[in-house]
Amino acid sequence: MLFVLFALWFIASGLLIVDPGSRTMRWMSAVAFTGGCGALAAVISADVIPYFQQTSPNPSLHAFFYRVMSICSLISYYGLPYAFAMLSLAYHPTWQKPLLRTWLPLLLLIPPLACLILLPAYTEEMPIDFRIVVIWAFPYIFIGSLLIAFKKEHLPAMKRTHLFTCLALLPPVLCVGVLNYVMPSFGFYRLWIYHVWILSFVVPFFVFTFFKYGFLGMRLLIERRKLDSTLRAITSGTAILNHAIKNDVGKMRLFLEKMNQHASDTGQTELIQDIQVVMNASRHIQDMISRVHEQTQELPLRISQVDLRQLLQDVLDTLEVYLGKIHVHIDMPDQLMLQLDQIQVAETVTNILMNAIEAMSSGGELSIKVFSNKKNRVLEIKDTGTGMEKSVLKQAVEPFYTTKSGSRNNFGLGLAYCYSVMKKHGGSLEISSEPGRGTSVYLTFPGQR
Repeated sequence: MLFVLFALWFIASGLLIVDPGSRTMRWMSAVAFTGGCGALAAVISADVIPYFQQTSPNPSLHAFFYRVMSICSLISYYGLPYAFAMLSLAYHPTWQKPLLRTWLPLLLLIPPLACLILLPAYTEEMPIDFRIVVIWAFPYIFIGSLLIAFKKEHLPAMKRTHLFTCLALLPPVLCVGVLNYVMPSFGFYRLWIYHVWILSFVVPFFVFTFFKYGFLGMRLLIERRKLDSTLRAITSGTAILNHAIKNDVGKMRLFLEKMNQHASDTGQTELIQDIQVVMNASRHIQDMISRVHEQTQELPLRISQVDLRQLLQDVLDTLEVYLGKIHVHIDMPDQLMLQLDQIQVAETVTNILMNAIEAMSSGGELSIKVFSNKKNRVLEIKDTGTGMEKSVLKQAVEPFYTTKSGSRNNFGLGLAYCYSVMKKHGGSLEISSEPGRGTSVYLTFPGQR
């Protein structure tokens, strides 16, 4: 059980360190901590107390360790079901209303407190009255598992995270519910010794998914921070490059003008034509780097109260000439007021809609709708175009990546710019796509700024 103790408390501390501000992380850490308390009680009972009884039989020391063991055991038996129930409520968005968040935790706390106060005191042979405790403890675990398992994730980046969260979390907790509460209520005791076998599979799976795919959104957070640093580097780099090229091109033009004047005075027609070619090339270079700089520079947000539906309608009106064969379906409230930068968000929506239109060159359907995700509002723009392969989808938001290599005016910065705008708003941009089935883009706006 020493392995179980270290594994659970390692997970508990790791979750708190990663994101202490998240209610879900705190309650997940509490589940691991209370489970570790049960493992500590088992270690004290099986190893610590017998060791001191053999080496230095001291009644007061024995009483101290017995007291610690009883406290740890009760924390595990009563605390784990409650912590897991609270985790399921924090994880599931249905219970985010203020009234439920205030009173439901207090109501759920009544059964464990009543059992702790009214039931017989702890003994090593019978730590709790299993026939009574199972009445509320196992429903807490079972119903909590259902709430977590059946949570619907609309955003594509979170669907895989949710799947691995369920696989890493629900099997061991359900096993705890059966082995620690249900079976002892029928007279089968000390089945908790099999937890070590369960965790020997769960812990490696947890560690693998945590670093490979993410657990409760952590991998997604790491990837976003990496992209943010890339965008900042590009922003500063293009600003420096734009300044340097502008200065050097200015010097080139100055000397080219002198050469052009000399060629004109001496009647060198062929030289004048060559100078004109060089001047046109210098203008093109400056124009190219200036447009890249414009698409990567950090523009400050000018926040105002904006009707998102009206903003969307204005953008669609400007793109009406491109929507000839495309049927547009809008499913959103008549008035949806959000705090945002109208110009930058309009540019973001325009970029995404133009990508969708270009993907449906032969016509198709463009679906635009808004739904709620916890406290956020999510704008989904879905097309029935060609879609993207997984390899393309992974790089779609990366700066300078483009599949439109034939266009001289495309630098692969459209989606990178859109991502940057949403990030500055405290929201996010996510993409889901399948070849031949179209693409969905999700713009998440925070409900409160």
